Amino acid sequence: MLDFDSARDPVTPKDASTVVALRERGGRLEVFCVKRHGKSGFLGGAVVFPGGKVAPEDQSLDWTPMTNGLAARSDAFAEAPLVFAVAALRELFEEAALMPTVGRTLSDAEVTSLRARVTAAPDPTRAFHELLSTEQLMLDTARLVPFSRWVTPRAEQRRYDTRFYLLPLTEAQRGVHDDHETTQSFWASPADVLARWERDELFLAPPTSHTLNVLAALAGLEAALELAQHTDLSEVCPHFCMVEQQMVLALPGDPLFPEAAPPPADPSAPTRFVMEGSRFVPRRIVD
Repeated sequence: MLDFDSARDPVTPKDASTVVALRERGGRLEVFCVKRHGKSGFLGGAVVFPGGKVAPEDQSLDWTPMTNGLAARSDAFAEAPLVFAVAALRELFEEAALMPTVGRTLSDAEVTSLRARVTAAPDPTRAFHELLSTEQLMLDTARLVPFSRWVTPRAEQRRYDTRFYLLPLTEAQRGVHDDHETTQSFWASPADVLARWERDELFLAPPTSHTLNVLAALAGLEAALELAQHTDLSEVCPHFCMVEQQMVLALPGDPLFPEAAPPPADPSAPTRFVMEGSRFVPRRIVD
């Protein structure tokens, strides 16, 4: 699932986007999660938010006529913000059959049918572009709210520089996994997902568990969107090290992090993740 080697020369991380789809149901906040295929080379079997690599066509094709702009702070989030927003919604469409559009709300049946057309094409990214044009659909890129940016540790064999977006949704689309890259999917409260993780029923990578912990402490959707206006969008690249035969991922502000930085202002925020059994557990260690 993960392949850490501190002696390995670090590879350049690939750009990626992830969507934390949110909705309120019964007065509580819920997130949409998918389980990666067990044979995936990176985080196989892990429960994650839908997302993936930025494709060359995300950068080379003209998406402007098929999008409605960008949310505040997007320019600070990426040098080519529209590219990452398009990649985020394309991956959400492919992995989760969720597609926010402007002026026309697609049903579950419509989205799954359109997804089948795209994923069957030789070049799904180009096919997605052609689909939007043919069906006269406009992606609601303005609804994507920049939230955080995580970079895979330098010691990992496969590395990604991933922009995390919040995406508020209604119950108009339920979403479903693709049975290819993702094998399960569900809506649940952040606290419920974390409870399953604590019972060792599923595996969460540190960026996922950290995001869920942040969201679990909030009152609802509006609080999440308000928080997103103030989160730090600078990249977080955990530092991998071994402490007494235990794997540790140190964050900025932790004594083990190689560069000096103040600890997080929030006293509940972790400074490291420690592998305990099969879980990376958050811990706060300050000098």
